[in-house]
Amino acid sequence: MLEHAVKSELIALLGDRFSDEPEILTCYAYDSFLEESMPDAVIFPKTTDEVAKIMALANRAKVPVTARGAGTSVCGAPIAAEHGIVLCFSKMDKIMEVNTADRYVVVQPGVINGDLQKVLAPSGFFFPPDPGSMNFSTIGGNVALNAGGPRCLKYGVTKDYVLGMQVVLASGKVVRFGSKNIKDVTGYNFTSLFCGSEGTLGMVTEVTLKVIARPETTQTLLVTFADLDSTARAVSDIIGSGILPVSMELLDKMTINAIEDAVQMGLPREAGGTLLIEVDGSREACDRERSQIVHKVKEHNVMAVEEAEDEADRNRLWAARRAAYGVFAKIAPDILSEDVTVPVSKVPEMIRRIYQITEKYNLKAGVLAHAGDGNMHPLICADRKNKEEWKLVKKAFREIFVAGAELEGTLSGEHGIGLAKAEFLPLVMDQESRDFMACIKKAVDPNNILNPGKFV
Repeated sequence: MLEHAVKSELIALLGDRFSDEPEILTCYAYDSFLEESMPDAVIFPKTTDEVAKIMALANRAKVPVTARGAGTSVCGAPIAAEHGIVLCFSKMDKIMEVNTADRYVVVQPGVINGDLQKVLAPSGFFFPPDPGSMNFSTIGGNVALNAGGPRCLKYGVTKDYVLGMQVVLASGKVVRFGSKNIKDVTGYNFTSLFCGSEGTLGMVTEVTLKVIARPETTQTLLVTFADLDSTARAVSDIIGSGILPVSMELLDKMTINAIEDAVQMGLPREAGGTLLIEVDGSREACDRERSQIVHKVKEHNVMAVEEAEDEADRNRLWAARRAAYGVFAKIAPDILSEDVTVPVSKVPEMIRRIYQITEKYNLKAGVLAHAGDGNMHPLICADRKNKEEWKLVKKAFREIFVAGAELEGTLSGEHGIGLAKAEFLPLVMDQESRDFMACIKKAVDPNNILNPGKFV
């Protein structure tokens, strides 16, 4: 519970944008992960100046502050693990500047990714990172988690598009990193440091993002394979040949059948796996790459190749991929999705390991993957109320992370660490590296008030 003096000062600053009503706090006690922790208060600042005053107060009173956007994180990053204040950026949602001539936009952290895309569309530009939650997730959250998405195979993740940012430090001081320039190598690259820091280093209150021109055309293929091994080998074969699609989404047999059970989209139930492949660029380049891909996949036990004829057809093919997470909810009360990542050449071996591990524990599991960049999302269906089964789920995921590390992979490609994977960090970071990360944290947040209880 907040001290009376702290509560009074926050109310004086924010008025009805402060709440400690239990029914309100409950709404901010969880994200899309499985853990929950009730904050002592939730606040909704509107300006950087307000955030600066809040942080100065919290630092003086040593009150934990956890940043939050739309709460779509799947790793528990915006959960107030040590209670204190949840600082929600939903009211800082202005697109402050659009400058396509210089290829940047300036936004507040609460801007929804999908809303930014809609504003940019008439100008022929777009912001490439497209997390699955893009119609709900905020740019601030995308920066905090360094979010990715299907087209990040070709275009990269959020940090690749952050040119500059304004940050309120734990002390309440306001600093700026980077600039509006596409090329800027002045000093330390602090924008990359803050991308993926999950609110443990400061409060990002403004972001300058690089935007790029939309390609002339996009072409989409849905390829079905007789078995999953062939599907995975086709991925590494295509990428290894030098072709770089926009996206290459893999669905395994269980996922295909879960989709068909739920929404009957006409996917072949007997297929071992599918690849949804997309290329973009000039029409000539797309035609050439599409032909090369079709030639490649036919070397891998392919059952069918379907090409989208128009935008409506393209949306139909993508509908299956977009439906995947939702349909798993029909299988079991709880779905645990992770995002272990390995080098592309090791995708076939990693998928085999995931299947071996989940079969060993007799668990229902499917595999979704942004396969072109080695980013896999094993989904295990279970019931948390069944304590014995839930123990097996946890064992399975530990072994999956160990397998990923053994294959020179890493813990996260786009979801972040949060509460979900902090305990597994030693698998991919040695003690010296973790000590250095803690050293940076202590230097900028000596009282450990910024999202404490997480991975650093």
